[in-house]
Amino acid sequence: MDNKHDILALLRQVAGGEATPEQALTELKRAPFEDLGYAKVDFHRSVRQGTAEVVYGAGKTPEQIIGIVSAMGARGCRNIMVTRIGEEAAQEVAQAAPLEYHPEARFALAFPGEQKRLGKIVVATGGTSDIPVAEEAALTAEAMGNRVVRLYDVGVAGLHRLLSRLDELMDARCVVAVAGMEGALASVIGGLVDCPVVAVPTSVGYGANFGGLSALLAMLNSCASGCSVVNIDNGFGAGYLASRINQMEGIKE
Repeated sequence: MDNKHDILALLRQVAGGEATPEQALTELKRAPFEDLGYAKVDFHRSVRQGTAEVVYGAGKTPEQIIGIVSAMGARGCRNIMVTRIGEEAAQEVAQAAPLEYHPEARFALAFPGEQKRLGKIVVATGGTSDIPVAEEAALTAEAMGNRVVRLYDVGVAGLHRLLSRLDELMDARCVVAVAGMEGALASVIGGLVDCPVVAVPTSVGYGANFGGLSALLAMLNSCASGCSVVNIDNGFGAGYLASRINQMEGIKE
C-alpha cells in the first residue's frame, strides 16, 4: 500500500466484504520503507503527505539514484521528482529507468506518467537569469498536479512588463516570485494580489548581492502582507509550498 488511495480502496473492500480484515492487515504490513544500504526509501511518504518521496540528486552517484528510483518505480510510484541532477548523471539514469529531463532546471521526472492540472499557480521572475530557479519551481508544481503560468523577465527595472499581465496575477491561487539583485519583485507582486506569494531569492547579482543574501534579507523585510520566503535558489521548496496552497481546498478539475 503505497498511497492513500490504495489504502482507502482496500478499506472499502473490507467494508464491502470483498476482502477480509486479515488480508487487509497483510497488505498494510508490507514494509513502509526499503533499506538499500545507502538510502532508506520511504514508500509511505505519499500516504502521509500526498506526494511520493523526492530524490535530491546533488551528492548522489548515478548508481544510487538509479537504485532509489527503480525501487520506487517497482512499487508503482510515478512522476518521481529528482532535483539538482546534472546532465551526465541524468543520461546515465535514463539508461536504467524512464526519465524526463529538464537541463535548465537540473530537474528530472523518473517513471513519468499522467499529470493533472488543477487550479492556477503563477511563477514570475525578475529577470531571465532567474529562470533556472523558476523552472525548478514550475516543474515541481506541475509534477504535483498544478496548472502553472510562467511570467518571465517582468522585474522592477521595467514595471510595465509586469503590469501588462495583471489579469494572470489576479486569477492566481498562489504566486511564486523569483528574483535576485535587490529582490524587489516579491514586494511589488505582494501589493497587487489577494493570494499568498512565495518569494524565492536567487544568487543572481553583483558582489554586494552576497550570493543571494541581500535578496533574501529584502524579501524577509518586505512590507507586503501575505509573503513567505524560502531559501536562496530553492525553487523546489517554493513549487512544493505553492502546490500545497493551491490544492488546500480540494479543488476539482
